[in-house]
Amino acid sequence: MRKRTVLGMVAVGGALAMNAVLRRGAGGGTARPATGLPTMSLSDTLAFLTDVGLPNLAKGVIKRRKRVVGAAEAADLDRRAVCRMQQLHEKYGPGPALLKIPVRNQAVIFEPEDGWRVLEQTPEPFSPASSEKKAALGHFQPHGALISEGAERAERRRFNDDVLESGCPIHSLTESFARAVQEETEELFRSIAAEGELDWDAFSNAWFRVVRRVVFGEGARGDVELRRMVDELRYDANWAFLKPRDKRLRKAFLERVRHHLRRAGAGSLAERIAEAPKNESTKPEHQVPQWLFAFDPAGMATYRALGLLAAHPDQLARARFEADVARATHDRGLPFIRASILEALRLWPTTPLILRQTTSETRWATGVLPAGAGVAIFAPFFHRDDRQLPFANRFAPDIWSEDPPMDGWPLVPFSAGPGVCPGQHVALLLGSLFIARLIEGHQVRLSEPERLNPDELPGTFDHYSMRYRLLSG
Repeated sequence: MRKRTVLGMVAVGGALAMNAVLRRGAGGGTARPATGLPTMSLSDTLAFLTDVGLPNLAKGVIKRRKRVVGAAEAADLDRRAVCRMQQLHEKYGPGPALLKIPVRNQAVIFEPEDGWRVLEQTPEPFSPASSEKKAALGHFQPHGALISEGAERAERRRFNDDVLESGCPIHSLTESFARAVQEETEELFRSIAAEGELDWDAFSNAWFRVVRRVVFGEGARGDVELRRMVDELRYDANWAFLKPRDKRLRKAFLERVRHHLRRAGAGSLAERIAEAPKNESTKPEHQVPQWLFAFDPAGMATYRALGLLAAHPDQLARARFEADVARATHDRGLPFIRASILEALRLWPTTPLILRQTTSETRWATGVLPAGAGVAIFAPFFHRDDRQLPFANRFAPDIWSEDPPMDGWPLVPFSAGPGVCPGQHVALLLGSLFIARLIEGHQVRLSEPERLNPDELPGTFDHYSMRYRLLSG
């Protein structure tokens, strides 16, 4: 039943996605054809859409749909997607291949060097402000850096980098962040004390209390309405331009963001925003929604990393030792726990499809891609290609001890290049502090250990339904 449900969602998503392509294309008109690049057959294009594109649409690109994620795990759809990409690579590689769809040129990347080229040459000629992203993110952050271009993008990206301190693994406000984690995990422990069972709802409620304190300050701690509003807007964003924008809700949400920014709680990112240089193009209230959005998948990765540690007792012991030493020395680095979160993101990327759109003609070894073309990097293909990676389907946190990991191979949990997520270090910092607190004085057990087989981890991990037991000792 669950498999039929998700396949039905995929079929519906397919019809909607193809309708979107027919309506919009890359820029609303007839696209100039690519020359020389291999084009997939119609049957292979449909196979790509069915096995790779549409399951990701069905699960929810901007906000995950719980039931579909659960059905996707049952049907092992992500493993099927990787297998499909391997087959297409062997048939059409090494260069990019085009999908056989009307109106729009859409290229799929198969080779590591091509993936790095796209990421390193962002935003020109590979813009992150693709038509799809503009249509989706416009529902709740129409002036966000991710969908901006030119001078506006440069200013908004600078602002994000400055406030989030994108080049620093340890943010200057870390002690304030750590205090929020300490206090909110204490509240979490009290709430689950009777049963000792941690589920996603309890975890995420505590996680977002921390997030609101980190972003806005203690005054926003209890503003669950803010979370409800952004979640509703994100569910709308899943439909991109197929659903009208709720401008009234968006206006109310952005005004709520402005209200919290004006209060600028001590030790928060809002306080840093108040001090940061800005101009009329910056629009801080449109940058913050992306942070609230991104902290959701960061929480997913943190919760999944806890599951990975629970499934590997020896690695959990390493993490507990690191957390104990860090507590005694006030070290906030926690490199092994961070690596565990990165592994959760490698195994189950929260942004599986990295999309770009060409701003000018680009030349490849096998042909030319015109301006306005879409370019897709399917991260799970590179993260879990068992033809290349002996650890593809296993927990391998030690690969992250090198910088970069797997030199030359695109393991890109936060994307890479000039378009890399500016909040990656803040996300890893909060996630590692959170896990360190959860395992402090606790053993962690999986409620359903068979779902995380250490010898062959699943292609999809439905974190919504996984529960953990926190045992003292």
